[in-house]
Amino acid sequence: MTDWLDWPFFEDRHRKLADELEQWCAANLEEPGNDVDEYCRSLVRKLGQAGFLQLCIDGDVRSLAVARATLAYHSGLADFAFAMQGLGSGAIRLFGTDQQKADWLSKVASGEAIAAFALTEPDAGSDAAAISASAALCDGGWQLSGEKTYISNGGIADFYLTFARTGEGEGSRGLSSFIVPARSPGLSVAERIEVIAPHPLARLKFDDVRLPPDALVGQSGEGFKVAMETLNLFRVTVGAAALGMAGRALVEAVDFASRRRLGSGKLADNAVTQAKLADMALAIDASALLIARAAWQQDERSRDNRRAAAMAKLNATEEAQKVIDAAVQMHGGLGVTKGEKVEELYREIRALRIYEGASEVQRQIIARDLLKEHRA
Repeated sequence: MTDWLDWPFFEDRHRKLADELEQWCAANLEEPGNDVDEYCRSLVRKLGQAGFLQLCIDGDVRSLAVARATLAYHSGLADFAFAMQGLGSGAIRLFGTDQQKADWLSKVASGEAIAAFALTEPDAGSDAAAISASAALCDGGWQLSGEKTYISNGGIADFYLTFARTGEGEGSRGLSSFIVPARSPGLSVAERIEVIAPHPLARLKFDDVRLPPDALVGQSGEGFKVAMETLNLFRVTVGAAALGMAGRALVEAVDFASRRRLGSGKLADNAVTQAKLADMALAIDASALLIARAAWQQDERSRDNRRAAAMAKLNATEEAQKVIDAAVQMHGGLGVTKGEKVEELYREIRALRIYEGASEVQRQIIARDLLKEHRA
């Protein structure tokens, strides 16, 4: 399911990357077992040793998209391990000082340091401007207090890129972002959160965590901008991960339909099955086109591509949910049986319609951009 890489949006280096990652997946992926934390740590180390995490530090969006689509095709956890290294360090990549970059980015790229992005709070999910965690100047540094929840890599991260209210203004105008090392006194994992597709996830508490002045990323009061630009950098790649999962579901469905007996023939001979497979293939190619366009725009054109990125993320995640559901339905009882790939995909895909901007938020971004363009 890599024919989309032959389209003119991509270059030979992107196709080479996909081939190299395919080989890496074949050699390194195994069943995670019961210790998901250690498995994710292992994935980060191996991805770093192979050089793929360097993409999280300086890779273009097309490379990030190719990597996530390839990894997600094989393993949701492998995609997760890769993506969080990028998202967790993205603010440093975009807004960090030279010293902050020197201190953290090489460690992220090598797999020595696991990164996390701490934005969501119990009462501030899609509405990031409603953040209540606070950071105040004290003794030449900062003192941070509050809670964050549903934090990916929570409990295994070496640092958390954390957003807190610093009071320069109301709502989105009064936020700032900070690098918070995991071993900082006052920072604790209050709760490990279990979700339908096991990932390291936690609720964090910050009890008067002291930070040095140089923990601030970007300018004080510009935290909302830091968060939104970081999320926009990786938004297209969420769609790419969904594309990889949908592509795997279609392969599984075609293989199963070609083997499964139905009467005197095979399930694949049935007209209803053929129509469903056609719809699945159509949805996947449409998503791939939107992803390729948005990634190419972000890399090659100096224009605001928020609408294209939102369209790519929205369509790919929503359509992947439908494609995977169709694959589960086609498998019958096997489709909801633990150990079957389509059952795993069914659990993995659901969160992608929520994190890094829920589908409802993507629709708002698209509509507001259209209205802005009309008014102009």
